[in-house]
Amino acid sequence: MNADPRPVLFGAFDRHNFGDLLFPHLLEALLPVRECVHAGLAARDLRPFGGHRVSPLPAQPTHLIHAGGELLTCTAWQAAVMLLDPAAATETVARYDADPAGATAWAARQLGTARAMPYVLGRELLAPGGRLIFNAVGGVEWGTLTPAQRGEVMAALRGADWLSVRDHVTQAALQAEGIAAPLCPDAAVMVAECFGDVIRRHRQQGAVKAMCDAFPQGYLACQFSADFADDASLDALAQGLARVAAASGLGVALFRAGAAPWHDDPALYDKLVQRLPPGAARQFPSLHLWDICALIAASRGTVASSLHARLVALAYALPRVSLALPQQANRPGKVAAFAESWEPDAVPRSVAVDAVAAATLQALALPADVLRDNAAQLRARYRAGQARWAGLLPSPGHGQ
Repeated sequence: MNADPRPVLFGAFDRHNFGDLLFPHLLEALLPVRECVHAGLAARDLRPFGGHRVSPLPAQPTHLIHAGGELLTCTAWQAAVMLLDPAAATETVARYDADPAGATAWAARQLGTARAMPYVLGRELLAPGGRLIFNAVGGVEWGTLTPAQRGEVMAALRGADWLSVRDHVTQAALQAEGIAAPLCPDAAVMVAECFGDVIRRHRQQGAVKAMCDAFPQGYLACQFSADFADDASLDALAQGLARVAAASGLGVALFRAGAAPWHDDPALYDKLVQRLPPGAARQFPSLHLWDICALIAASRGTVASSLHARLVALAYALPRVSLALPQQANRPGKVAAFAESWEPDAVPRSVAVDAVAAATLQALALPADVLRDNAAQLRARYRAGQARWAGLLPSPGHGQ
């Protein structure tokens, strides 16, 4: 049997996470191929949320493209838990919290592989002559991996036909291991250019139109993960957003950037709304990819812990502020790493919740041309980066 010549896009788009849902859309829009296979670690149908029907990795793919995201440091345990529903994830974490060996064995059973880093695949899985691509991937928590985990990732990277990373922290970590990787922005910087018409249609209907009607003076698109569940974080975030709303007249539109475990909890949004002045905030009900993009695109700016919420705002040349995780301490964060790598110093980066008001008002006051120029520069940088590996793939109509 001949190997399937279609390129395989591989990543974590088998779960509901905003950025992971975006990647295959963006690469298909930008690559000179007619059709791709969408593969993850599990069979899932995310089409009701604007994603894809995702299949497990086919045997011996010809060309394999790691589509993006924080793949280099996602362990088997993390991957397996994130593919559960939230209730099962909570039960599983509690069960294996004090049993690392049991957790490892459970993850291998769940995923059907003994690989320690299952979202990083090596050349040995490909058909002869196939191409192995890592496109603008991240790994800012490289230092948290065990030697065995790092070794598995490095073996795959050293066999790649192309490797680019999306931030300077990942680049420096790999350089220290003797692996050279050029920088390339995350593919999400292309979303306005590639899907502007789709996003415009979603702005004009349904949940996005309802939010625009509810806040005719404009709104901030806001999101935060379950990491902000403590009362101190919620209090500080509410105080900051209330100050911004009072100073700017903007409403607060609370959206979820992920429904997978360890992402966003709507119950926390209820608690935040109760802490804000009446009518100041509303929850955005949709989990659809293009609705979320449209909500951000129609906003006056974004305050979020999600990297890809920031990147969609960047693509639309909008003010943005990222929330640093309360327990981040001195560990590197992917949001700050990206901003430090690609954005002007004048644009606020990752801030603690008690600094939200000052950072957001600073962002709202930025000259529009600063934001437009940054978005244009990153589109050009992404296109240049992708062009360096896209030519390795077959042109449409030319088989392999």
